[in-house]
Amino acid sequence: MHAISDQYLHYVEFVRRRDGMIHAMDGGLWLHRHLWKGREMAHLVSTDRERLLAYGRRVGLPSERLQFKALKDPRTSERREAWHWDLVGRFLPPKK
Repeated sequence: MHAISDQYLHYVEFVRRRDGMIHAMDGGLWLHRHLWKGREMAHLVSTDRERLLAYGRRVGLPSERLQFKALKDPRTSERREAWHWDLVGRFLPPKK
């Protein structure tokens, strides 16, 4: 197995949700923070399932926790296959 570069697993946060969705639709890793029942969490979203799985292996997330959810591409309004990790607790990256 070859080494995976840190750049490949780099996620990006966006001020505008639309920009994040476009990044995810293009196969990038989009980190979307929010509150769930008063608790900080984030979704790490992409249309690149293998990239998300590689991130999960890097940080110790079990692959069966990766979730599928088709999302609407904001550029075309077409639904596309996408996946996300729910990141909470020790898996939630610190704010930059």
